[in-house]
Amino acid sequence: MFNENLKIMKKYFIIIISLLFTEINAQEAAHTISSDKMNIVKTNVTGYVLRNINLSYERAFNQWFSLNIGFGTMTEGKVPFINTFLSDADEKRFENLRVKATNFTIEPRFYIGKGYGKGFYFAPYYRYSKVSSNTFDFYYDYKAPNETTYQIPLKGNGSTNGNSAGLMIGVQLFLTKSQNFVLDFWIAGAHYGSGKGDFIMTSNHILTPEMQAQLKQEIENLDIPFVDYTVETNTNGAKIKIDGPWAGFRSGLSMGYRF
Repeated sequence: MFNENLKIMKKYFIIIISLLFTEINAQEAAHTISSDKMNIVKTNVTGYVLRNINLSYERAFNQWFSLNIGFGTMTEGKVPFINTFLSDADEKRFENLRVKATNFTIEPRFYIGKGYGKGFYFAPYYRYSKVSSNTFDFYYDYKAPNETTYQIPLKGNGSTNGNSAGLMIGVQLFLTKSQNFVLDFWIAGAHYGSGKGDFIMTSNHILTPEMQAQLKQEIENLDIPFVDYTVETNTNGAKIKIDGPWAGFRSGLSMGYRF
């Protein structure tokens, strides 16, 4: 299913790129850039597919330089694409896990086209992100020395935040003769940094050393991508400490208004 979606997304972006180049050529021939409109308010419309409500403001300071500031919040819901990094059995164990997230991005833009907010650009950026969860259920199967298997239930919750820096390339177009309506295509962006946070998992059972060892192994075997974490266990449950690399990718299509 994921591979099919990925193929569809690739076709979608190829079509968009083709249309953008056509539009660029047409606009280059037809219009000069008005430099009296230096402000743009936008929203990434593709982000709403992933429950990401977002808004950004861009201010052009001269023909080649602008500053874009964005804020987004993902409403509480299932983890996007969780089935791509968890097996069906593991996904079932997180059946009622829900997450919400916020992000804040500061993005200087350097335009190499017509400028004043139009044309191709490259943008180094800083991003702060925070992800938190509801109180969710988790369980694991403890195999006792007598070969009997017991299901041990736990409750979990926590949050983590990350600071990262990255680079994005994109192209921005003015869609009308008045040059008011804007289309901003984030062609590709990636960021890397560090994240910190804790997730606590508690059980009503008193966990023996053998139970703790199996719980630790179960959580470590989840092998969640892009995040490094360590697991500490005790008689009440486990503590998952996130303290390491934090990575992410950006791509999308924004619509906006220039004034």
